[in-house]
Amino acid sequence: MKQLLLFVLFAAMLCWMMFSPIYKHVVIVRQAVLQQEVDYLLEVGASGTYGYISAAMLQQSADRLERLGLERDAIEYAAETTSGVSAANPGLPVPRGTGITLAISYPFENLFMIDALIGLSPIAPETRMRAFGMKMSEYVP
Repeated sequence: MKQLLLFVLFAAMLCWMMFSPIYKHVVIVRQAVLQQEVDYLLEVGASGTYGYISAAMLQQSADRLERLGLERDAIEYAAETTSGVSAANPGLPVPRGTGITLAISYPFENLFMIDALIGLSPIAPETRMRAFGMKMSEYVP
């Protein structure tokens, strides 16, 4: 009986040690992709040409993220300004010197379920990773 228990515990530890680095790399890559997308949207949206982050830009962003393996319906965007003006209105670009903030979030899903094998409490599937950025608008009317 002791040998069976030892085998089960050893098998659980071995599985965790083999697969733990893989799913953690998935989390790191997803976080990096989200942060890269935030930086790109802010660079384009806060430029002197636009001064806003439109719904079309967010749609193109969701297309890019979907091609990288993220589920389109699970991606959430939040664009705001430091002055309270809408950051998504192409008809009223954000003037120069006003900050545009953008946050993109995506759920962790069940990536940490394997941690339960060694007794760690996994992160809830509805918990979201989040990438955030802020850039001053360069738009001059």
